[in-house]
Amino acid sequence: MNKGLIFEIRRFTVHDGPGIRSTVFFKGCQLGCWWCHNPESRSSIPEECIKTINLDGKTFYLKETIGNWMTVDEVIHEIRLDRIFFEESGGGVTFSGGEPLMQHDFLLEVLKECRNNGIHTAIDTSGNSDPETLEKIAGHADLFLYDLKLMDEADHIRFTGVSNKIILENLMHLVSEGREVNVRFPVIPGITDTDKNVREIKEFLLFLRKKNKSGKPLITSLLPYHSSAKNKYRRLHVDNKMSDMDDLTRESLFPLKNEFEAEGLDVRIGS
Repeated sequence: MNKGLIFEIRRFTVHDGPGIRSTVFFKGCQLGCWWCHNPESRSSIPEECIKTINLDGKTFYLKETIGNWMTVDEVIHEIRLDRIFFEESGGGVTFSGGEPLMQHDFLLEVLKECRNNGIHTAIDTSGNSDPETLEKIAGHADLFLYDLKLMDEADHIRFTGVSNKIILENLMHLVSEGREVNVRFPVIPGITDTDKNVREIKEFLLFLRKKNKSGKPLITSLLPYHSSAKNKYRRLHVDNKMSDMDDLTRESLFPLKNEFEAEGLDVRIGS
């Protein structure tokens, strides 16, 4: 029986695609982004850690396991519990992580069952996958939330641990094949918001717009850096390279949004 390693199913999310959604977080990721807000997703095996709880002046320590093996039926059961909210809001389920494409066989089975149940699906991905796998998955997904971080390959390797060559090629392929894609640009101070990277991202988005065959606008979402995962890094004893970085506000991204919109791009702040 095919099983997937899931570390969380979060309900009533509104930042992972249209409408009210359930987000299924897959464990395992090939990237090691400095600004990763789900460090618990990196390892491809279940992990044990100690959770600290402070209550009424007392400290309690609770052992927890991050990551559980679930069957397709178990995941679909959890998703179907929120179906009424999907139908009322135009929402659905988003598969995130980690990198859901790392568990592509399991993901494909879940996507097929969602389609059989009339549930809208979105895949939140870095795009770091072999093209054959991506194409197989693309035929059963309604929307891709596709990260576009850095255009320079050396910078991409430095700050994420992998090349961006296949990532850019896969994004071009999805758009040119008419798949619905929302490009997500994480704005990280001093890393992705440099003049050079912003200029090259903008040029690439304009190129993609010309290749867009979906019939729908190619939306770009600017994602402001946030430090909400600091406690996760401490709990997991993972080095946090962004520990001294302050959060960005939505307002701080208005100039960047205006700059992109001046080129005719369709831009949002946030997912």
